[in-house]
Amino acid sequence: MRDASAGIHHITAIAGDPQRNLDFYAQVLGLRLIKKTVNYDDPETYHFYFGDKAGTPGSVLTFFPWTSSGLKGHAGSGQVTSVAFSVPDGTLGFWRSRLQRNHVELVEEKKIGQEERIAFHDPDGLALELVESGDPPSPLAWGGGVPAQNAIRGFYSATLAVENAEITAEFLSTVLGLQSDGEAEGRLLFSVPGSTSASGGAGHAGVGSRVEIVNAPAQQPGRMGVGVVHHIAWRAKDDDEQRARRAAVVATGAPATPVIDRVYFHSVYFHEPNRILLEIATDPPGFTRDEPLESLGTQLKLPSWLEKRRPGLEKALPSLDVVKEAAPRQAPETAG
Repeated sequence: MRDASAGIHHITAIAGDPQRNLDFYAQVLGLRLIKKTVNYDDPETYHFYFGDKAGTPGSVLTFFPWTSSGLKGHAGSGQVTSVAFSVPDGTLGFWRSRLQRNHVELVEEKKIGQEERIAFHDPDGLALELVESGDPPSPLAWGGGVPAQNAIRGFYSATLAVENAEITAEFLSTVLGLQSDGEAEGRLLFSVPGSTSASGGAGHAGVGSRVEIVNAPAQQPGRMGVGVVHHIAWRAKDDDEQRARRAAVVATGAPATPVIDRVYFHSVYFHEPNRILLEIATDPPGFTRDEPLESLGTQLKLPSWLEKRRPGLEKALPSLDVVKEAAPRQAPETAG
């Protein structure tokens, strides 16, 4: 398939305690809780969606919280091992101070290509990065006390650790239409063609348009569990594009699921040659399907087939203290 995907739709990871997960992403990183629902395949488990104000594709990080007693995962070969967020130029100083005030230890500071970045972990050990990408502040930034001009815009990239980088690179080029941007610091860099100057559909310029492949043949294979990425989803503008891209997957010899209704998008799942679980997700219907924009994430939303189980599920799910999220402040936050 020659046409390129518009980029990353969402990334899904596994968390531990749901309250801790909610507090970190909404109140420390300033992302908006855009949807509070359940794992449709395990409905006594929450499914949280975080993103910008509207849940724009390319900004959405989702979690299955397994509670604090869940099996700890191990990031390794055959997994997405790091998620990088895009922040505007000149804001890493703000983020260093903010993370330190919230007792988040910085793992390292580094430069890959032309972009400065800082690395750290969320409370469950998920590897995160903030990258000064040159992208402007987002009009859809959200809150948590983060000034709009400093706010996370969406994904910068995801790092894929694989045993054979070349075959993953070929798969992503063939199925997703990504282009090679060369190599930096031992990583193969790929992006959506034209993403540095075009908006890539409904998303913002450059957001969610990049992926980095690390050749890690000697690395221990990853183990699914708390603190690791479950899968990464790529955008299809509609059902027709999704069907065509699914056909491109099958043409490579990789099995793919039928289309699955996830209420806010339609999904197809498959593994690339190095075992990383990928998804093709449609942009529509979107997260305002069952809640207005102003009140996204404020109620427990269930799909129609689970509504009859609502009383039992509400009793079984852990209670949450959802702090009311304010819109972004315009005045810069001072370091304490």
